[in-house]
Amino acid sequence: MTIPVVEILDYKVYSGLLAEMPLSGPCTVINTLNAYSYVVAKKDIPFRKALKSSTILVADGFPVVMAAKLLRGEKIQKIAGADIFYHLIDYLNKNSLTCFFLGSSPSTLLKIKDKLALECPHIRAGFYSPPYKNDFTEADNIKMIEEINRVSPDVLFVGMTAPKQEKWVHAHCGSIKASVIASIGAVFDFYAQTKPRPSAFWIQVNLEWFIRLVREPKRLWKRYLVYSPIFFIDVFRKKTGI
Repeated sequence: MTIPVVEILDYKVYSGLLAEMPLSGPCTVINTLNAYSYVVAKKDIPFRKALKSSTILVADGFPVVMAAKLLRGEKIQKIAGADIFYHLIDYLNKNSLTCFFLGSSPSTLLKIKDKLALECPHIRAGFYSPPYKNDFTEADNIKMIEEINRVSPDVLFVGMTAPKQEKWVHAHCGSIKASVIASIGAVFDFYAQTKPRPSAFWIQVNLEWFIRLVREPKRLWKRYLVYSPIFFIDVFRKKTGI
């Protein structure tokens, strides 16, 4: 099956609808592209390779959607990590399939486990919280892969934040027994309700980023107030040929 894409600043971004996203394996890797990840990947070559090797790379944010319109004249759908997660969870529950959660803390994973059992009783799920460190050892990697493959999930959710999660998946995809792998970052916390996601109103008016910035200014100010302008400068350069 041909996956519809639009090229944005040298990235092939998924241009179809979320409901039409192909979920065939093996090892269908779903990643997200936003202004932050684009700018980080300019200098982080392994991260850039991971994003470009995605089976499906979705537009996670208003800037990427705007870039598609300005550069290609195409209207594409914004698909956030949370959108991917709920789409896949619904698919798994309806078909009595299996998933695995890799990342976050044991307490957050326990909240996810309890909520999933209540809301999606037809899903069989596995969980593993990897060590909290910047770089995993070979023993860490082997342990994570063993835990995943013991379940052989239809969908693997990875929540270790960008760019760590995308680079880890890219490096180990060939050893992982999963049909679909989705790197979804903060969604673990959103679903466990350890961190609130902005309401549907703010999401619909493209101001989800603003609410997140207000809630976590120290962590997110650079992402939204520095990286987004850099992204749009590159869009402007591409558009004008400068």
